[in-house]
Amino acid sequence: MGAGAPRSGYGRGARILSVGIATTGVVTLAYFALAAQALDGGVEYKRITLVWAIMFVIVSVIYRPIEQLLSRTIADRRARGQSSGGGHLKIALLIQGAFAATFLAVALAARDLIQNDLFDGSAALYWVLVVGVLAYAASYFARGFLAGHQRFALYGALVLFEAISRVCFALAVIVGITSGQTAVALGMAAAPFASLVVVPLYFLRREQDSPADLATLQAADTTAAATSPAAVADSEDGLTLRRGAGFAIAVFAVMVAEQTLLNASVLTVEGTSPDPELAGVVFSVLLIARAPLQLFQAVQGSLLPHLAGLEATAGRDEFRRAIRVTMLAIAGFAVVIATGLFAIGPPVVRALFHIDQELARGGLALVALGMGFHLMAGTLNQAALAREQAGAAAAAWLLSAVLFVAFMLSPLVDDQLLRAEAGYCGATALLCALLAAVYRRGAAAAPAAR
Repeated sequence: MGAGAPRSGYGRGARILSVGIATTGVVTLAYFALAAQALDGGVEYKRITLVWAIMFVIVSVIYRPIEQLLSRTIADRRARGQSSGGGHLKIALLIQGAFAATFLAVALAARDLIQNDLFDGSAALYWVLVVGVLAYAASYFARGFLAGHQRFALYGALVLFEAISRVCFALAVIVGITSGQTAVALGMAAAPFASLVVVPLYFLRREQDSPADLATLQAADTTAAATSPAAVADSEDGLTLRRGAGFAIAVFAVMVAEQTLLNASVLTVEGTSPDPELAGVVFSVLLIARAPLQLFQAVQGSLLPHLAGLEATAGRDEFRRAIRVTMLAIAGFAVVIATGLFAIGPPVVRALFHIDQELARGGLALVALGMGFHLMAGTLNQAALAREQAGAAAAAWLLSAVLFVAFMLSPLVDDQLLRAEAGYCGATALLCALLAAVYRRGAAAAPAAR
């Protein structure tokens, strides 16, 4: 395959993924809206949001690095006209397995803390968390594999099936088929299993590839079957276990920081507020940022393999254009959302999530602007990963996250909801500025390196 393949696939891939993941975002919002209705927006709903927050902190942190590693590695080789290889799959599996095993060991050791202190003694919620996190290992591996091969329709279907299966459990409680928080929560454990329905379709559709694509896939199968343990340590594509682990650790740090920006406010409010329902309110308000961030997975999923291909073929002008167009689109989107929330946000958000307390227009608009900064930071982060600047990007994310947590624990703003809204906007703005500096350094260094 020539170098043009990754380039031509970006716009189409982003459009295809946008449809699937936009629908996924709507369905995810529906899950929480239905859960709030089914559980009457009380303490049980708060537990559901807490399980979600903890689960997606964990899966994003420990599995997204492998998704990114696979996506970048496969796309880079395809851009160079090389076979996909099999060594990188074994390396990714080794790292993924180590992460999953570490999680299981920690979860079993800390069962009393998780079950009794976080979930108020609910064993069902504990096992939903454990089973769901382990199941997402396969789901995120499949995402990276599909993204690297630019199978964006299947990627979009994967995340959509996941969301639909989850919402079915909340809907079952609404219509009276079942009842209670456990029934609603089971959707989070079932969703990653349902998402894997699309994986066999990849192999069924290989016959529809062009002859060059089919030859590449067949070569990959042959290499994977013949790869020896020594090849895992030094694979033909140059991806060694050490190199892959270094990339994964840097992305691991990025994921820790990103989930801190999204969830630290919920957890700090839960731990410090005398109001037992305020953490649920903070979570619901920050869904303003979460839903577009989920949609942005469409751009991220197609952007990293596209940029990796351009970096491999010295397509500097296309590289800059992809970043510029994406950043401008995000800025316009954020301004529109912030304006809309300032105009009609409070009554809409209160009605949607059964929130009793007043919501400030300015606070909701700050969350929307913070979402825009977050999305732009994600774009710049993909550029850094494509240029092998993962370490510098990780440092920017970690600094922003640490300052955000410090702000949330400080008394600078008495109103904890407003503190979360303002802190999120400020932290993401700082992050965007830091990653812009990393991007400029990478752009300046690229011509000299080549």
